[in-house]
Amino acid sequence: MDTNVNHQKYITTWGNAISIADRRPENYAKDLTLRYPIRPMFDGTKLKITLDNFCGTEAVRVTRVFVAKTKENGGRAVVEGSSVAVTFDGKESVVLPAGEAVISDEITFAVTRGDDISVSLYFGDFTLMRSAVFITGPLSKGFYCVGDYAESAKLPLDYTRNTNWFYFLSNVEIYTSDTNRAVICYGDSITSQAWPDYLSLRLFAENIEHTAIVRRAASGTRILRQYENITYDSYGLKGDIRFPREAKVTGAESVIIQHGINDIIHPVGVEVNPFRPWSDLPTAEELIQGLKRYISWAKEFGLTVYMGTLLPIYGWRTYEPFRDELRNTVNDWIRTTTEIAGCIDFDKALRDRENPAAFAKGFDSGDHLHPSEQAYFQMAAVVPNTVLHK
Repeated sequence: MDTNVNHQKYITTWGNAISIADRRPENYAKDLTLRYPIRPMFDGTKLKITLDNFCGTEAVRVTRVFVAKTKENGGRAVVEGSSVAVTFDGKESVVLPAGEAVISDEITFAVTRGDDISVSLYFGDFTLMRSAVFITGPLSKGFYCVGDYAESAKLPLDYTRNTNWFYFLSNVEIYTSDTNRAVICYGDSITSQAWPDYLSLRLFAENIEHTAIVRRAASGTRILRQYENITYDSYGLKGDIRFPREAKVTGAESVIIQHGINDIIHPVGVEVNPFRPWSDLPTAEELIQGLKRYISWAKEFGLTVYMGTLLPIYGWRTYEPFRDELRNTVNDWIRTTTEIAGCIDFDKALRDRENPAAFAKGFDSGDHLHPSEQAYFQMAAVVPNTVLHK
């Protein structure tokens, strides 16, 4: 009996949350190509993609989808002749019903760890561009182009622009060694920005070859509340809706949860903002109970749970000492609870030693809420090796 047989299965190598696009007059698009370069974390021989219209209010037809080898990592051009059609039940076109996701057929396509592939989608009909998420970071950018160029090697410069909005594409799974696995990063705008990308780059730098970082993050989201109005619906869905859906990731073994700061900073009173009543302000116990629900779901899905502390907010436009007290109480629970495998103390890593309510010098992006690029790099650096290694 050969004990060295390499068994294979599908593992998610890349992923996003599906949230709600910012509401603008131009909600619809037509004759539009989207192209998203993606950096695979594993070698593989086949792949599947998921297109998700979870937040859409009407069905969407995706006319054609192609996967190709990216000519230069992160670039808009693909290798001539490398494009392969992605099919759905044998058809190139697929309808995404409102609120539902569709997984592609299994596509034979050789993937090499670290060499970008691009997923290109073409929408020929009028399309409600609502199911999307905004993400940033060194590995997170896309392109949109007027016209049908999904199969083309080059997107014409005159008709192409960069975008950080990722529409409909929520997962890329690779058929790879069953020793590989995924780690989920779950959160809000802090996680939809750069630190998960820097964590992926750290895996390459440290030659950790069996782990993928799958981001599940949406800006403005809260654990306990969501906005049901046109002004703030792009702030996304509450945790009880998001987490049970987003934490189901093929091949994931663990999750890093860093969520809750928006619950603390959003309420200002209806006299200041009619959509942000003081009644939305949670107690520490309510926030902790929300985090405990995350833990319960994660364990139900077989995930090991790590939790990141909430970051400094001193100087943010709604900062008040009582908000910081609430943040610190939640952080104290995260640091001491025995219900998780470990605390990743992002707060301690980024805060100022003399004024722990504030970011340390160089770690503030300037708005006193979101970290700087240097700080995002530091967040990735303090994730323990135990999270990244089996």
